[in-house]
Amino acid sequence: MRVPRRTYEGAFHHAMNRGHDGLPIFRTGADKRVFLELLEKNMILTKIRVLAYCIMDTHYHLVIQNGSGQMPRFFKQLNGQYALHYRKVHGGRGYVFQNRYQTMLIQDDAYLMLAIAYVLNNPVKVQLASLFSDYPWSSGSEYFRGKASEIVDAEFVEGLFGSGKELAAFVRSRVQLELPTIRSEMGRVIGDQGFIPQARRLTDRRSGRESMERRRMRDKYFDPQEKVLSEFEQINRRKVSEIDVHSFTGKRLRSELLVLLKEKAGLTYREISKVDLFADLEFSSLGGIYRRGRRRMPTG
Repeated sequence: MRVPRRTYEGAFHHAMNRGHDGLPIFRTGADKRVFLELLEKNMILTKIRVLAYCIMDTHYHLVIQNGSGQMPRFFKQLNGQYALHYRKVHGGRGYVFQNRYQTMLIQDDAYLMLAIAYVLNNPVKVQLASLFSDYPWSSGSEYFRGKASEIVDAEFVEGLFGSGKELAAFVRSRVQLELPTIRSEMGRVIGDQGFIPQARRLTDRRSGRESMERRRMRDKYFDPQEKVLSEFEQINRRKVSEIDVHSFTGKRLRSELLVLLKEKAGLTYREISKVDLFADLEFSSLGGIYRRGRRRMPTG
């Protein structure tokens, strides 16, 4: 019996699938272009966010966010439609893909960055490109180019890394990276054991197995935004609206507040960008501000 994929709305995943018996299934540039067209079509239909992709001759890698909860439908259509194309063009019988797609839940932004680097480095590892951004069948060249990508949410990824220079340095320094994965009842997870209870609660909530009491506990996982702002103002003895972001102290306080809104209130970068204190910032700069603020703040 097939085991259902463990996911939930908003979950990040690293996903891949390979050709049956490891054979090439993306034989030509035309094949790869068809796959990208199908990828774009199905991500729009199912409202799945694509953050990174890489198409090799024998397999593909994706980093996605299951924002709509339709990940199974997305992969069923993507793989099925490409298999029809492949058999029509190249002939043959039987399966095109080795098996069902493989996915791994990703714990948080830090692990998400590692997963993106891993995907972009695939052609570099096998010497198909000297720089990840030179490979034509990945999203490596679609970030920090000053215009929107048709497939990947480049703005989101730019927010994680802060600048093109930081992205390039991060990816280059992890060419030999093996993803830090653990095995659990959730399947393989990119993260650590501390993530498993949270992931279990979220997937149980999605499947309807979670009790009302546990749902209430999940709703309390993050503090309300208003509470985080109020506590921040009390600790620092000033209103958020009074912070002078042109001063060194003001910039430090703004970065600390960003960390609190992200970690204690659970806000996304897009939601944080709507808070008045951050309204004048480029969306892509929030990831860098978060990382700098996190390094200055105590852990625990």
